[in-house]
Amino acid sequence: MQISDFEDEPRIEVPSGEGAFVVSLEGFAGPLDLLLALAREQKVDLAHISILALADQYLAFVAKAGRRDLVLAADYLVMAAWLAYLKSKLLLPKEVTGEEPSGEEMAAALAFQLRRLEAMRESGARLMARPRLGLGFYARGAPEPFAPAERTVIDLSLYELLKAYGDSRRRGGGDVLHIEPFEIFTVEDALERLRGIVGHVPDWEVLWRHLPRNVRAGLVWRSAVSSTFTASLELARQGLIRIRQDSAFGPIFMRTAEPAPQLANKPETPKP
Repeated sequence: MQISDFEDEPRIEVPSGEGAFVVSLEGFAGPLDLLLALAREQKVDLAHISILALADQYLAFVAKAGRRDLVLAADYLVMAAWLAYLKSKLLLPKEVTGEEPSGEEMAAALAFQLRRLEAMRESGARLMARPRLGLGFYARGAPEPFAPAERTVIDLSLYELLKAYGDSRRRGGGDVLHIEPFEIFTVEDALERLRGIVGHVPDWEVLWRHLPRNVRAGLVWRSAVSSTFTASLELARQGLIRIRQDSAFGPIFMRTAEPAPQLANKPETPKP
């Protein structure tokens, strides 16, 4: 029989009160629950408790309880069997066989089981002390259903990503992107408009007087202003008009350029 034969058995909770098991050992006398509590607080060292005396008292308690209450005796049956086996191991002379544990090892295992029992009791007490649904807290009267959140994760290598892009391009048929042209007043339109008035502006006039009259806002108006200014610079470069501006950010004036004076034809002097 191995120690593991008893370690996996269900642990029986030791009852307290009138049917509690009271032990009387060297260095301790009282209920088994108190012994476990003192061991937890490190006031009693289970390693120094006489396991043989504990086994004798436990077996006597089970025999007495069996005459009064069979249910109580059944609760202690597993521990009683273990202690009876442990007592026999402690009483028999030591045999070095290497197959079964010694009595000291089994006593240490019993002390370990007692500590595990106390840990389970403490965990159970903490668990039952937590707030419980319907007692410590209550659920909402009209719970709201929550839609599960879906998160799409694409796990692709660079080759797979480029291949998918190439396949998509081939399926598209190689369509060319066409952008609809904006409705604007081009520089060519402004040049044509200013050339039509060259020769009819002998005096200085504000350049903006010659903007299109049917456009006063939006993109077309802004393009007409910039295109007219660009066209005036081009005509001034060609010598067809003159432009001037008297101050920074002031109005721009234009007029038709004066024709260049014609040089009189002089007879050629014959060479001697």
